[in-house]
Amino acid sequence: MQAYLFPGQGTQFPGMGKALYNTSKIAQDYFERANAILGYSITDIMFEGSAADLKHTKYAQPAIFLHSYILTQTLGTAFQPDMVAGHSLGEISALTAIGALDFESALKLINTRATAMQKVCELEHTGMAVVVGLYDVIVNDVCKQVQGIVVPANYNALQQVVISGEERALNEACEKLKPGAIRVVHLPVSGAFHSPFMKPIIESYTEAIAQTTFKTPRCPIYQNIKGRPTTDVHLIKQNLIDQLTQPVMWRHGMLHMIEDGATTFTEIGPGNFLRGLVHQIDRDVIAKGMS
Repeated sequence: MQAYLFPGQGTQFPGMGKALYNTSKIAQDYFERANAILGYSITDIMFEGSAADLKHTKYAQPAIFLHSYILTQTLGTAFQPDMVAGHSLGEISALTAIGALDFESALKLINTRATAMQKVCELEHTGMAVVVGLYDVIVNDVCKQVQGIVVPANYNALQQVVISGEERALNEACEKLKPGAIRVVHLPVSGAFHSPFMKPIIESYTEAIAQTTFKTPRCPIYQNIKGRPTTDVHLIKQNLIDQLTQPVMWRHGMLHMIEDGATTFTEIGPGNFLRGLVHQIDRDVIAKGMS
């Protein structure tokens, strides 16, 4: 069975999508529509902007969505997923690709999400870091030991956990974790996503989702909250809201997909992060990418 995976924030890079724009009329049309919907030239930022420009949440999220979704459209009828999953922001990319959202509605929702997150990020000095080589129970314990707020945000693989929190607490946790870890690296994001720091935007995001038309997707999506499959629109919408402040249960989702018959995983969008996680979780399945 074919599973498609859609990346989230942190996978952006300067020049992303430019080759796609230059080689596909379908891509050109979608990119130009995106510029009109957003009211600014996201293509200028994607194609010519710096890494610092793209680190801004308000630009990174629509850029990653566009890169991923437009790729699915260039595939045409060759895009035939039996199941999908998206990492954080990638859930909206996945839902759009399988018909739960139309392109314009999805981009407007992402713009609302990204703009609200950016404003919250500017209020506090917060960030995220990935910890490789330690089990989640150890990472959880260290997060509880430091002063201030730092929490597990992404359970990516058996020994890969992303932590999220205020800068001082995050740095203290990183220093405590470094001696036992293979590596601890701060991520190129501008805030503490999937943490209590996102609570201020729940109300406005809930309203935005309520005003957005969702349809039943044509295949199951394994959402971040529990990593379980669903096509239920009400549950999908609630899970999108809950993931703002709750951790991404990525490893759990991949294991459930494999258990349900997935044999080939295709990451569709910028970077190769998700296919690498699949190989860490189960080396017997096929994991490839399209970027």
